[in-house]
Amino acid sequence: MSSRSFDNVKDMLVSVRNTNTATDKMTAYDTWAENYDQDVAILGYKAFSLAAKMVSSHFSGNREAAVVLDVACGTGLLAEHMMQCGFHKFVGVDGSKLMLEEAKKKGQYQELKQCIIGEQQLPVSKDSFDVVVICGSLSIDHVPVCVVKELCSACKPGGLVFMTCRHGQDNMEYKESLERELKEMEEKGLWSCVEASEKKHWARGVVESEQNYISGSMYLYQKK
Repeated sequence: MSSRSFDNVKDMLVSVRNTNTATDKMTAYDTWAENYDQDVAILGYKAFSLAAKMVSSHFSGNREAAVVLDVACGTGLLAEHMMQCGFHKFVGVDGSKLMLEEAKKKGQYQELKQCIIGEQQLPVSKDSFDVVVICGSLSIDHVPVCVVKELCSACKPGGLVFMTCRHGQDNMEYKESLERELKEMEEKGLWSCVEASEKKHWARGVVESEQNYISGSMYLYQKK
């Protein structure tokens, strides 16, 4: 039985969001790594299961052969849910060394790479992956909007790119900027939107300006 309370988790998440530099943020995630999985459950965070279901519902290829790039993979929670949908090959990228160590313990990834996303180029080849996913890190306090171009670049033509963005008062301007970027890339013919949807009860709110639960958005694009 976990001894962690919602207040413990809230304080941890707020401290991560409030870090001033990427290096400090990775240090905070290193501190969080051991408790991360149980804390996500306490937050009622539904993005990983929703992500796996959306990708699975639109993927028509051979799932056992498909290679998935899991960007900001953390401890590997999204890969766990995608494995339940029949995917088996994963390459994970994250900035936190200890998060990657937790992911390695689960044995889901063929390869894990450390990279501070948004400050360093993704350490992957162009046009290499059948599916590219980033779940939970496209936000004002984590990964810059420009990273979506790297996600698209890493995906094979005809492959899928999945992204999420949390709501909450502090992140709405970022969400608008992200959606402008996604639309501009579509207008340039880089990809087409397969599905975009908003989900209520995304996760429990952790700041006073948020209600008991915040909502979130999911975006699925197919590369041209």
